Amino acid sequence: MTQLMIVEDDHNLNRILSLHFQEQGFTVASAPDCAQALAALDTHTDLVLLDQQLPDGNGIDLLPGLLQRRPDLDVIMMTGQHDLELAIQAIHAGAADFIHKPVCTDDLQAAVDKVLARRRVATDHSSDPRGAPPRELIGRSSAMLAVSKQIALCAGNPASVLISGESGTGKEVVARLIHQHSGRSGPFIAINCAAIVDNLLESELFGHEKGAFTGADARKPGKFELARGGTLFLDEIGELAAPLQAKLLRVLQEKTFERVGGTETLDTDARIIAATHRDLFAEAAAGRFREDLAYRLNVINIQMPPLRDRPEDIPLLTQALLQRISETMNLAMPPIQPDAQRLLNQHHWPGNVRELENVLTQALIEAQGGAITPELLHFKQSPPKSGPAGDGPVLRSLDEVEAEHVQRVLDHTGGHKGHSCEILGISRPALDRKIAKYGLHLHRSNESL
Repeated sequence: MTQLMIVEDDHNLNRILSLHFQEQGFTVASAPDCAQALAALDTHTDLVLLDQQLPDGNGIDLLPGLLQRRPDLDVIMMTGQHDLELAIQAIHAGAADFIHKPVCTDDLQAAVDKVLARRRVATDHSSDPRGAPPRELIGRSSAMLAVSKQIALCAGNPASVLISGESGTGKEVVARLIHQHSGRSGPFIAINCAAIVDNLLESELFGHEKGAFTGADARKPGKFELARGGTLFLDEIGELAAPLQAKLLRVLQEKTFERVGGTETLDTDARIIAATHRDLFAEAAAGRFREDLAYRLNVINIQMPPLRDRPEDIPLLTQALLQRISETMNLAMPPIQPDAQRLLNQHHWPGNVRELENVLTQALIEAQGGAITPELLHFKQSPPKSGPAGDGPVLRSLDEVEAEHVQRVLDHTGGHKGHSCEILGISRPALDRKIAKYGLHLHRSNESL
């Protein structure tokens, strides 16, 4: 049975809502202010209806405290203020939805039903990381506030979105949040364009007919069909091969496509969100990406800031990630020593939030129930060295970093392309393009592998 808590200081409204949800089969608790809400929150609470104006504070300020105690909690904000900035703040703080007063019980019930439906989907897909619910967008820096504002403003707009930024900055999290707040009834479907070889990627995107190629024993719908009414997230769009770029452009222009090996023209209304760590227009200038496709994808652009540019968010991210990792591993959340936190704050984080999560995961395992100390923090790369004049770090371009990493993987595998693709998580054609682009070297004996 779903357990609901109503945090509302208006006694009459609190009673009306309590009776309504009790009649719907909910177990209902109530609190008139922030202090009693925190005291009443327990491990069985699934959903909180939270008023913005409370006698001892406001809902926006209370929300982080609720989510810190219960990261899996869903919260629907209620307010009499028709203020876009407040809605943006609520979304940024982790609210699942935002309802204006005077409250219509039908509208509120619909919002509750929508949130609970998402919880059921999250449970159904708990073993599939691409079916996971959106993670909270964590951070109070001005850069992350700007991202939250863009999410709130573009969520209900059907235009294509391009999310740019370095690997590990949370591009898919943003895509899922846009879909979550879009009001679209269809599913969120994600596909990594760099992880599938080109001929299979075409089938994954557009589907295929029986007999279209060897092994095609039955008709298979593609992602554009499956995402009807929802959102199709195309990760690493910059790795898409030229023939598929042309086909994707046609879908964006005409909203139609054919399955591989088929003649029937199908339509799709899936909203397209793409992500890339590359500058698509620079890629277009170099002849590696279609400029017209870049413009089609880049109707709305969201630029994800690297973690090193928002160091003020690192302590908050550390606590949120430790909470999440601890719950996933069924371990008690450990304290972190101040010296360890200072090291985290000072690290350059070339792998961004993903690297931070990996470092904390390893530290938590090694801590064995104790505190996280500086000795338990294992960074893959040292902090950047100072330049000759000692006037700051030497910063390298993303291409330089990528070229060095791919060459390191090739050296590690002895030039074996298959093994290198597995480590890098990219397709064989994508690896070949990187080798050609950066002029990388293979061992002669393995060049054909």
